[in-house]
Amino acid sequence: MDNRGYASRIIKANLAADTKSPGVALGRFCITKEIPVSDVAEYFDVSRMTIYKWFVGEWQPRKTNAERIWDMLKRAKFPL
Repeated sequence: MDNRGYASRIIKANLAADTKSPGVALGRFCITKEIPVSDVAEYFDVSRMTIYKWFVGEWQPRKTNAERIWDMLKRAKFPL
């Protein structure tokens, strides 16, 4: 599976991570919808490395970003 520049290790790590983490849930959404990491990083005003760490569950988004993520996924009606 190759999704718009997402390395297979990122996809596998995201699938193995817990979607209770807002960053992991965001990763599922972005990988599925083929949204580039650079766009996500720009939207949240963080680095691409931060986004990758969120996607695999290594880092947690700050509270304000976590709230934005959950709200965005809820509005998108993305099933987790």
